Amino acid sequence: MTEHVDGHSHLVRPGAMEWQKTRFEGCEAKPLMFDRKTGLVTALMRMAPGSVLPDHEHVGIEQTWVIEGSLVDKDGPMAGLTVGPGEFVWREPGSRHSAWCPEGGVMLAIFQIPNKFYDEEGRVKDLAGNDWQAAWGHFVKG
Repeated sequence: MTEHVDGHSHLVRPGAMEWQKTRFEGCEAKPLMFDRKTGLVTALMRMAPGSVLPDHEHVGIEQTWVIEGSLVDKDGPMAGLTVGPGEFVWREPGSRHSAWCPEGGVMLAIFQIPNKFYDEEGRVKDLAGNDWQAAWGHFVKG
């Protein structure tokens, strides 16, 4: 639930929002801010114990603050990196890994542009399952 307080400020009340399922088992989100013009996303993420966010690339800078539980790099260059409650991690553009929550977790995540998720057939999609290039490719320069 978002309130437009003064035309410039937007008050979001996450406690009044429902968790939205994602296409990944055990992973839910509460989008706090989503700018369709730039791709900028801020969301609360909740992952059930043992759930995995599969192979994905952070196209822009990704920032995550772990509120509850832990977030573990399952593979990639930092395999085994564990971020616990109260800790913050940020990743550079182009970083790629899969992540899991052994005991579950709640995180605040900020993305400059939605992640690229790679499936077994070689397709690249966004969190919603849309073709990444068609949905977001026009935002990437170079």
